[in-house]
Amino acid sequence: MYKRKKLHVFSGTANSALSEEIAKHIGISLGQAAVKRFSDGEINIYIGESVRGSDVFIVQPICCPANENLMELLIMMDAMKRASAKSINAVLPYYGYARQDRKTRARDPITAKLVADLLTTAGASRVITMDLHAGQIQGFFNIPVDHLKSLPILANYFQQKNFQDAVVVSPDVGGVTRARELAERLQLPIAIIDKRRPEPNVAEVMHIIGSVEGKTVIMIDDIIDTAGTITYGAQALIDHGATEVYACCTHPVLSGPALERIENSPIKEIVVTNTIPYTGEPSSKIKVLSVATLIGDAIIRIHEELSVSKLFD
Repeated sequence: MYKRKKLHVFSGTANSALSEEIAKHIGISLGQAAVKRFSDGEINIYIGESVRGSDVFIVQPICCPANENLMELLIMMDAMKRASAKSINAVLPYYGYARQDRKTRARDPITAKLVADLLTTAGASRVITMDLHAGQIQGFFNIPVDHLKSLPILANYFQQKNFQDAVVVSPDVGGVTRARELAERLQLPIAIIDKRRPEPNVAEVMHIIGSVEGKTVIMIDDIIDTAGTITYGAQALIDHGATEVYACCTHPVLSGPALERIENSPIKEIVVTNTIPYTGEPSSKIKVLSVATLIGDAIIRIHEELSVSKLFD
């Protein structure tokens, strides 16, 4: 059991299974908190134990339903602040609204910055998150942000498969850095799918930069949402001579037609993490890896005022 009494881990309702795993890894019980809703839909939070003078960590990904889960987190943080917690650490395995990080058209909102402001105003002392869609979101905060990466977990999984002739593929030009990091860990070459996106959630594959013929392909992205990019890309890779296609991502949003597209695609397996709970039907094509140990270790190091970056050395 973890001996320090001033560490508390609480969970919202967005991913209670992950929160339980994190608490178990640390060696403590989840904090007592009840989340209820009034008949008109308003959220009510009750904290069932003292947090005075404690380091409080609240685990709550901002996933679907994003607005409900965000509001729940803000209210829980406000409750902790008014209960005299020493520090309030928002643990966001998935940072919702991260794709709205800049203006691409006139009069566009920058919602990722708005969420950062809301978290800070509600009382966050620190944010712990994983694989932000845009790394510059860290700069939207005036409080510390610990940005964790799932890449070592994904790389370790594929290392165990011992592919003989493989290549890592980025599904778009923007993901090249992520693909290169995975390729370096696996000691593999990389290729890039050059595509044009005519409108949101619609991807049109143009051509492939690099050699994939006769090779096993590992596609990597940070988010799989409607699965259009990853499935169309997989078909293009097969058309260009790839023998089999694997895919991986950190955040399995999997909205709309995603699961149907995956099942009907040539992808052999998609490896995801549990930053967002997988709620679909069991599928032989979807493998879920846990990030609980990584987040738990980060929480311990933050509580003990140790370096978090050492986790990735």
